Amino acid sequence: MTTRFEELDWKPTPIGDISLRRRRDPLSGDDVYEVKLGDEFLMSSLFTEGEIALARLGLAPLAHHPGLDVAVGGLGLGYTAHAALQEPGVRSLTVVDTLGEVIDWHRRGLVPLGTALGSDDRCRLVHGDFFAMVLEGHGLDPQTEGRLFHAILLDVDHSPRHVLHPSHAALYQPEGMSALSRLLHPGGVFALWSNDPPDDDFVSLLASAFQDAAAHVVEFPNPLRGGTSTNTVYVAVKASAPEPKA
Repeated sequence: MTTRFEELDWKPTPIGDISLRRRRDPLSGDDVYEVKLGDEFLMSSLFTEGEIALARLGLAPLAHHPGLDVAVGGLGLGYTAHAALQEPGVRSLTVVDTLGEVIDWHRRGLVPLGTALGSDDRCRLVHGDFFAMVLEGHGLDPQTEGRLFHAILLDVDHSPRHVLHPSHAALYQPEGMSALSRLLHPGGVFALWSNDPPDDDFVSLLASAFQDAAAHVVEFPNPLRGGTSTNTVYVAVKASAPEPKA
């Protein structure tokens, strides 16, 4: 058993004070882990369906592809990364987070999935700015510049229109989507979590940089408000390599 409420860590960061706290849910008796940036809630272990769906929907187009190299932007509580590792065919997982404090939570075992991610040899946690790494063209693997991935899954901002930092906005423009597409193998997938309803304009933007693009609504129960809530997962598939001429 834990105390009813406990702040496990608090640190100042370049984008604001970040804190990790654990509280006991009065209805279920389970521990709930929450992350706040300043006064704003970023994530909660009460609501993980959208993060898990990001991995499942993002990797679904590659279901029959062995030896997948996957990158995740945004570690958080680790649910997207953990779900990706459960998918068949995933050979390697590179998880990029701009906050070393979040990576440290996992390495110290302060969050439930930290041990599982840390003990999986396929998983590597990278401290870096996902957005700068994409937009500046260096790529998402500091050890191999320009490395290509079969899938890139992103869960950092609230949505393409509601970003956590102004520097992120450039990724959700045509040049940003093109830069991201260049880091994917032919036939590779980019998937994005959003807390907003589907945005037709953003689907059109994805379609301009990828062969196929769609928005998926993920519905889940909301024990705090009652009823259900929704997230959106965008999935865009890069064109496959052209068939060689006979």
